[in-house]
Amino acid sequence: MSNKQVITRTVWVLSLVSLFTDFAGEMLYPVMPVYLKSIGYTIFIIGLLEGIAEAIAGFGKIFFGRISDLNGRRLFFVQLGYALSAIAKPMLAVNTKLWWVFSSRFLDRLGKGMRSAPRDALLNDEATPKTRGTIFGLHRSMDTVGAILGPIAALIFLHYFPGDYELLFVAAFFPGLLAILLTFIISERPHVPEEQSPFTLSNLLSFWGKSPTLYRRLIPALVFFALFNSSDVFLLLKIKEAGFSDTQVISAYIFYNIVFSVFAFPIGRLADRLGLKNVFIAGLLFFIITYSGFALNTWMPAFWIFFFTYGLFAACTEGIAKAWIAGLVPKHETASALGLYAGLNSFAALIASSMAGFLWMKGGSTWVFLLAAASAALSLIWVMLQPKQADPEPPVHTL
Repeated sequence: MSNKQVITRTVWVLSLVSLFTDFAGEMLYPVMPVYLKSIGYTIFIIGLLEGIAEAIAGFGKIFFGRISDLNGRRLFFVQLGYALSAIAKPMLAVNTKLWWVFSSRFLDRLGKGMRSAPRDALLNDEATPKTRGTIFGLHRSMDTVGAILGPIAALIFLHYFPGDYELLFVAAFFPGLLAILLTFIISERPHVPEEQSPFTLSNLLSFWGKSPTLYRRLIPALVFFALFNSSDVFLLLKIKEAGFSDTQVISAYIFYNIVFSVFAFPIGRLADRLGLKNVFIAGLLFFIITYSGFALNTWMPAFWIFFFTYGLFAACTEGIAKAWIAGLVPKHETASALGLYAGLNSFAALIASSMAGFLWMKGGSTWVFLLAAASAALSLIWVMLQPKQADPEPPVHTL
């Protein structure tokens, strides 16, 4: 099957939507803490805001993924989710009061939580068992291109308009607006709502208990790994501690994203041939190499090698995990399955970063990376014990 047949218009459009949305988000991500600190917020308040924001996104992924399956709609949640995130960005240029800043972050993360699982379900609707890795790999690749272009655009903007953060917030609205407009050329494949279920609390909470056995076996293994996979900020703090300049730190982060973007699509195609599980295992090996290297390395040039292996880790796991999970459930339950995984992953990431920060403070950076590498080795064994996914496609429920 040719790439043209595998990569449908819907896949391309959703990938471009993610590119422009990440472009807008990453324009602000590096400067947000600096801006909030400049207008008088303490590090504690900034951390609290981000923690609450991520919790909102986590709950949203679980809730809206389930709602999407229960009423058989995907595109509505995708469009509204991207709209909320786009509107949230210029809000920061209007007011600096805590309740207003919190409202902006609330809308942005609510939008992310609302759109994530339904969007991935739309991608899965375009996939077959032999093309899932390719499709999710392309989407992650395009998404990461936005993560590369956003910080570069912010650096250029602030070079010409130094310190004008309010104007930057307004500028970030426009790529987000383009992303929203693109969603209106997507044609959704209608689904019969799951068992014509009503919106009751029991139905919202019932997915895990009736989900396929293979899904219930895989999710704990993935979430266990996430419990020790702390924020990328700790990698950047480590190289700063090792003697990198600010420019080198930013360059290393951009380099990692370039590696991720370049390899995500071909690795996704490779996973369709070699097996999603096998490629995910390779990704965990790259993670162990990276974190062991960060723990033990003292030669500065070697850190660039480890950022390369970290990019390969991301390319082998982020889209691959979604593709693997999507293949374990019927298509009319995809949003519930992916939403629950993404939500649990968000909560695990919060715990991981909190533990890493505490361990760094008490024992130093070496122990942070050694513990993560050791935990990844346990995760690798756990994942290896997962049974091979059956090839037959679950039945599709369409109108």
